[in-house]
Amino acid sequence: MTSDLLAPLDLAFWNMESDRHPMHLGALGVFAAHSPTAGAHAADLLAARAAAVPGLRMRIRDIWQPFAFGGATREADPDFDPLDHVRLHAPTDDFQAVAGRLMERPLERGRPPWEAHVLPGADGMSFAVLFKFHHALADGLRALKLAAGVLDPVDVPERAPRAVEPPQGLLSDVRRLPERLPGLVRGALSDVGRALDIGASLALSTLGMRPAAALTCAPSGTRRTAGVVIDIDDVHRVRKSAGGTVNDVLIAVVAGALRRWLDERGDGSKDVAPRALIPVSRRRPRTAQPQGNRLSGYLIRLPVHDADPLRRLETVRTAMLRNKDAGPNRGAGAVALLADHVPALGHRLGGPLVGQAARLWFDILVTSVPLPGFGLRLGGHELAEVYPLAPLAPGQALAVAISTYRGRVHYGLVADARAVPDLDRFAYAVSAEVETLLTVCDH
Repeated sequence: MTSDLLAPLDLAFWNMESDRHPMHLGALGVFAAHSPTAGAHAADLLAARAAAVPGLRMRIRDIWQPFAFGGATREADPDFDPLDHVRLHAPTDDFQAVAGRLMERPLERGRPPWEAHVLPGADGMSFAVLFKFHHALADGLRALKLAAGVLDPVDVPERAPRAVEPPQGLLSDVRRLPERLPGLVRGALSDVGRALDIGASLALSTLGMRPAAALTCAPSGTRRTAGVVIDIDDVHRVRKSAGGTVNDVLIAVVAGALRRWLDERGDGSKDVAPRALIPVSRRRPRTAQPQGNRLSGYLIRLPVHDADPLRRLETVRTAMLRNKDAGPNRGAGAVALLADHVPALGHRLGGPLVGQAARLWFDILVTSVPLPGFGLRLGGHELAEVYPLAPLAPGQALAVAISTYRGRVHYGLVADARAVPDLDRFAYAVSAEVETLLTVCDH
């Protein structure tokens, strides 16, 4: 039975989890149903197909051997049973309400850390599936691949992976050590320089304008979810008129929605510029990649204080260009890369502290999860909507995840239910901000 050590960032996610702050990500997919029994049929299909997906059989086991004391491995579970992970629920007329309650519950750590919850619609015309994957098992791209393994097969031509040279063995490595030593030293010095740069950038990021108090909270362990759908053509209209990328527009929409929401609830948006963490994938296309997370990030100040929607977009655009010029390996957003320099036992002992420190690093997560452009199905039922759901860091009240699917942008919102009982008002503010941008761009 093969196993592999968790990478440092995976280990960090595994150890920073607590009962009130589960570290799983999710996706709520809504399918058009052909019959009232479609949900039950979908649950049977998911269980049957999960047995054939190797990545879904992987559990995480703590290890205490000297070579990785305090670490963990990812290994196949000899007792894997898909029925432990796929659950059929009673019919509901509110998929988001049920998803929020299910997102509260941590995944069981003694078996492969994922679940699929099938929610039949009360009207018999639809059903939803909530996928949950622990962040130590998968990042957004990896989770998408695992979920795709239990959906209907799609005829998409695969690109041949780039050939990877086989290792030459330990003896060859020893012989080449003298010629490699200068490069290894330079790499170590570069890592130290990068750590100092990231630390300095993080310190600077805490200065200046205040964050929004509404985005921080004492942990309650409760969750609420909501979703917003907008037309990608509207986003392109704004982009072509005002400039920037699609992602710039989508982030600016979040800034404008926060301004509306804070003002409506009486918290005020004056002098508010929360720090948004924008995760960046470090996976390279068409190359072999290990399991787990390959992430860095950008950190930007959302111009919530600015009353002008076009200036907000320009501010976001400028900040994102500055981050891209520096690259994902530098700046305060790249703190995740420091996980590589922490020993396994350090992650185990410091995991809870790292989670608590997240509130000092950023105020809100705004992440983009890529989806395929073609239609997805389960048991012949078309996937009509899909809302990505990000984990909440300790002490934070709101996280935003965004996916584009078949010409529409889906915002998936996750909030602490006690801190943000009005998440639906924030969802409405997202839609209203898009309309405002369209209006000002058309004039």
